[in-house]
Amino acid sequence: MFDRDRWQEILNAIKQNKFRSILTAFGVFWAIFMLVVMTGAGNALTNGITHGFKDFATNSAFLWANRTTVPYEGYDRGRWWSLTNADMEAIREQIPEIDVLSPRLQGWNLREGQNVVRGERAAAFNVMGDYPQYREIDPCTMPYGRYINNEDIELKRKVCIIGEKVYEIMFDEGEDPVGQYLRINGVYFMVVGVFKSNNPNINIGSNKKETIYLPFTTMQQTFNYGDQVHFFGFTAKPGVNVQSIVDRIKPIIKKHHKIAPEDDQAIGGFNVQSELQTMEYTFLGINILIWVVGIGTLIAGAVGVSNIMLVIVRERTKEIGIQRAIGARPALIIGQILTESVFLTTVAGFLGLAMGTLVLHLTDMALEAARAQAPPDEQSFFMNPEIGLPMAVASIIILVIVGLFAGLIPALKAVRIKPIEALRHE
Repeated sequence: MFDRDRWQEILNAIKQNKFRSILTAFGVFWAIFMLVVMTGAGNALTNGITHGFKDFATNSAFLWANRTTVPYEGYDRGRWWSLTNADMEAIREQIPEIDVLSPRLQGWNLREGQNVVRGERAAAFNVMGDYPQYREIDPCTMPYGRYINNEDIELKRKVCIIGEKVYEIMFDEGEDPVGQYLRINGVYFMVVGVFKSNNPNINIGSNKKETIYLPFTTMQQTFNYGDQVHFFGFTAKPGVNVQSIVDRIKPIIKKHHKIAPEDDQAIGGFNVQSELQTMEYTFLGINILIWVVGIGTLIAGAVGVSNIMLVIVRERTKEIGIQRAIGARPALIIGQILTESVFLTTVAGFLGLAMGTLVLHLTDMALEAARAQAPPDEQSFFMNPEIGLPMAVASIIILVIVGLFAGLIPALKAVRIKPIEALRHE
C-alpha cells in the first residue's frame, strides 16, 4: 500500500492519459458534488420550516366550533354553536392527561375602524382574550412589563399586553408603555407589558405583532361574550399522544351541545404534533430520494471508472504478464489495480465534496445577506444549507467502497491473465 514505486507508477499512468483520467474522474466528482448539494438543500429546507416551531409546544393542538353538518335531536344541519366555560371545566375534570388548557376569545367584532386610541393616535388592531397558561404553549419574552397573570383573570382587571407592532404605532420609540392607557372600543385598559413572540411566524387566530391581549375573563365580561369560548389550545403530558386526547375531547363537547356523534365537521382542529410528524416523514422521504439519486449517480460514475480500469488492464497486459513471469503474486497485481481505482475515485470524490461544501457555504452567505435586507417579519423557508461531519465522513467511506468495487472486476481479470499469453500480447 505504501510502496513508493507503486504510487509513482499510478501517477505516471494518470499523467500519460490526462484527458481520459479527467473524464473518468468527472463522473465520480459530479456524483458526490450533486449528493452534497442536494443533501445541503434538503437540510436547508428542513431548517427553514422547523425554525418556525423552535419554541412552540409541539405536543399541542387547537380546537374550535364549526357549523354542524348532520341534523340531530331536532336540530337542523348548519347550526351555529359555541364552546363555553362549562366545556373547559368538563375537559379539565375528565381528561387528566392534559397538561395545559388555555381557552381563547377572538374579538372579530371589535376590529371595526380604528378601534384603539391613545391621545391623538388611533389604529385598528386585533383584540383577543387569553389565560396566562397560553404562554406555555407559545412562549414569548417581555421587553417591557409582564404577562397576564392569574390575579388579572380572577379580578377581571382592565389590563392588557400589546404586540410589537402595536407598541411601535401607539408609543414613541424607547418609551415605557407600562402604566399607560389605551382606549379599546371605548373602554380604557392599562398596558402592563409588551410581548415579543419566540415563534413570530406561527400565528394562531391573529398576527401576534398586531394584537392586543386582554385577560380572558375581562374580555368576556366587558364586551358581553357571556360564557363563550371561541377556541382553545392544550398540551399533552409527556408520553401522551395528542391525537388520543383530541379523540376523547370531541365526544365530551358533542354531548354538551347535542351534536351528532358522527358529525366530524362540527369541531375544527389543528394538531401541531401530527403536522410536525407529517413534515418529518416528508423530510425523511426527501432525504431518501436525495440519497437514492446520489448513490445512483455515484454508481454510474463507478461503472465509468471500472470500464476505464478494464481498458487500462488491457493496455498493460504485457506489463502484467512480465510481472507474473518474474514471480509477482496475484495479491500484488490485485492490490495495484485496486489502489489505482480507489485513488482515482477518492481524489475525484474529495474534490466533489470540497466543491459541494464551498457552494453550500457561498449559498449560506447569500441567504444571510438576503435575510439581513429582508423585513424582520418575513419567514425564510430555506436557511443554513449544510451537510455536517457525519455526512462528510459517510461520503469518504462510500468513495472508498465504490473505488474498491470499481477496481475489483478489472483486478480479477488482470490476475487471470496467463504470463505466456500476456508476453505474446501486442
